Amino acid sequence: MKNFLVKTIANAAALAVATWLLKDITLTGENTGRKVLTLVLVALLFGVVNFIVKPVVKLLSFPLFVLTLGLFTLVVNALMLLLTSWLAGKLDLSFHVQGFWTAVLGGLIISIVSWALHVVLPDDRD
Repeated sequence: MKNFLVKTIANAAALAVATWLLKDITLTGENTGRKVLTLVLVALLFGVVNFIVKPVVKLLSFPLFVLTLGLFTLVVNALMLLLTSWLAGKLDLSFHVQGFWTAVLGGLIISIVSWALHVVLPDDRD
């Protein structure tokens, strides 16, 4: 449970950094509390998308991973971010990613920030 909480907090922080750095990733809300709640919900949604959809996409596109020496991961991360944005819209969450290239940059930022936070934050593995 602690590991799940750490991953959700790291994802929420990474999404916040991407929202702060890129003007085409938007998070709207009336107040700070609403924005934080939306970030946490989007982070949970992003975690579910990465847990369920990403392995299937990676398996089906394995030849592209080999051919591009892993750089296709950037495209897959962008697609997961776009899917999260689409699902957030369907769930009436005020999070939106506009455009593929914004999603590529956002996915890169989210990956770097999540990795850094997972290094710093504790989890339940000993």
